[in-house]
Formats: sequence, C-alpha cells, structure tokens
Amino acid sequence: MNKKPSTYHFIITPRAFIPGVLFLMVWLASCKNDPKEIDALTNKTQMREDKAKDVVIIRSVRGKIQIRLFAHEFIRNEFANPPYTELKNGVRAEIYDDSGRVTSVVTAGYARGYEQENNVILRDNVLIVNTKGEQLSTNELIWNQQISKFFTEKPVKIVTNSEVTYGDGLEANQDFSWYQIKHLRGTMQVSKTEVPQ
Repeated sequence: MNKKPSTYHFIITPRAFIPGVLFLMVWLASCKNDPKEIDALTNKTQMREDKAKDVVIIRSVRGKIQIRLFAHEFIRNEFANPPYTELKNGVRAEIYDDSGRVTSVVTAGYARGYEQENNVILRDNVLIVNTKGEQLSTNELIWNQQISKFFTEKPVKIVTNSEVTYGDGLEANQDFSWYQIKHLRGTMQVSKTEVPQ
C-alpha cells in the first residue's frame, strides 16, 4: 500500500491573518537546516581533502633546490578559507643555499602551511640545527618563506659550542646563521662536553 505524501492546508481568515502569518513564518523557519550540522553529517570538508603518506616535497627556483621537505602524513585542502597544507606525525625540512649545500635542518611534530601568506606554522618539539651544530628549540615557530625568516613569541633555547641561552620570542634568518632573542632570560657558559640536551 503506497502512502501519499503529507499535504498541509492553511486556512487563514481575516481575523486570524496576523497570527496565521506569524505561525507560518515560524513553521517555515523551523524547516531550515543548520549548515554546520549538514557539513558534519556529510563530512564535506574531509571529502575535499587530498591526503598522502610519506611524502617528499621539493621547492626549487630556476632549477636550484631551496627546500626539501619530508612528512609522514600530508593533507591539502584547497577549498578551505584560506587554503592550507597540513603535515602530521613528524616533519623534516632541509634548507639549501645557492650552491646546493644544506645550511640548516628543521624538524617538528606538526606543520601547517598557508601558501597565500607564505607562512608555515611549526609546532611540537621544533628544532633547527645549522651547519655549525648550533641548535634552536621551541614549541612553536612561524616560518615565512618569502622573506626567509623564522619568528616566535614562545620560549626558546639556543645551544652553541660554548653556551646555552634561554629567552622569550625570537627572530632568525632561514639558515640560522643570525638570530635575535627578544627577551633574554639567561645564558650559561658551558664547554662542548657539558652542553645539556
């Protein structure tokens, strides 16, 4: 037995016109669906993501490699506002000079890049090591690839052959040959064998 679709009839007399119109408006408004609920049900955002495992991304200019990036989990969403690339479960970036030599290596647990701003946000045990063996460690770092600089407002620790320096906030160039700590908290002189990990 086929069921007929439900049909609703509204009879509005002149006396009941205003309350009837109000009821009709409320009833129609209640038929709308929340876009967030629909998105959650259809998972539209995840359907628009490109995903890959164990990827290598190479950025080059005029045939010269500038950056080689390794990530265990890659997610790209071009439909987000703004579009982003997410790297999870471990990230490693090798930064090259014009001669093709690695000048610094950056590692982190997580990274999220925004191409429009040329910014990459690095989080979770961020570590930069340069060719001299000097190290910068922090929990969050912003990497602007357009101007080739790192920035953070978070606590930082810098380890060299002769000292360990602590501070809050930092600006550094991409090869980590120059840096400036905004708020210095202290420096410890150490020998190479005493450098704390």
